[in-house]
Amino acid sequence: MIKLKIITLVVFIGLSNNVFAQFGISHELGVMAGPLEFRSDYGQKDNEKTNTGNLGYGIGILDYFSFSYRNNRGGFFTEHFRIRNELSYSKTDLKHYGKWVDNSSNSLGTKQLRAMYGSSQLVNFGSQLEFSPFAIHDFERSNHAFGPYIGLGAQVSYYKAIAASTLGELGTPSTTYPKYLVPSDGHPDGFSTESKFVFSGVANIGTRYKLTPMSDLLLNFQIQYFSSDWVDGLNPNKNIYKENAGNDSIVWLTLGYIYYLDN
Repeated sequence: MIKLKIITLVVFIGLSNNVFAQFGISHELGVMAGPLEFRSDYGQKDNEKTNTGNLGYGIGILDYFSFSYRNNRGGFFTEHFRIRNELSYSKTDLKHYGKWVDNSSNSLGTKQLRAMYGSSQLVNFGSQLEFSPFAIHDFERSNHAFGPYIGLGAQVSYYKAIAASTLGELGTPSTTYPKYLVPSDGHPDGFSTESKFVFSGVANIGTRYKLTPMSDLLLNFQIQYFSSDWVDGLNPNKNIYKENAGNDSIVWLTLGYIYYLDN
């Protein structure tokens, strides 16, 4: 499925490039990769070990629609906005961290939390509107300059979540911490191994660096907030466990390379 989406995106870019040029729109094609932090129901909330332990890695393909085509200066929108289309993949392995598992206790509950593990794989596709405070043409004509930006958008994601334990199959009092045995959000338990589609909102801040007249380096910081709390495979009943009230989210730092397909 991942290969099919990548092939479809590449074909779309190739077929549409000449069409968009007729309307004064040019393409910029890019790639990016970097580490991500999965903010989930694994581990203690706002705990340093949780944040640094549940790290994953993601890669992505970028396709920009730029309205400043062939050095034709336009209005404010043309000079300061781009549309960014993104296809990305990420995987994160998840464990519990924090005081509930780092203590010296050998109670059954502590052992159950230490033994629980999971993973989440995501394929994301969506678009964002990027704003640059400086004129795009000025940046394109510069030498080794920086071009900061901010962006907002939405994505559709297909996730595959796995929840498991080294003690055995989850779902019994001997293997599963009690809070995950309580029915939650239409599920018989507070955990689930499943694959589904989900929507998310995305916010970016970053900068480009003019490498050559036809290429840029990219540094991008991205926050992705999902419309579901099942993306990590855990979702304890929110009416009982208030510490798990927020949906899953991802904080992603990437480096990338962008090539201009049009002069």
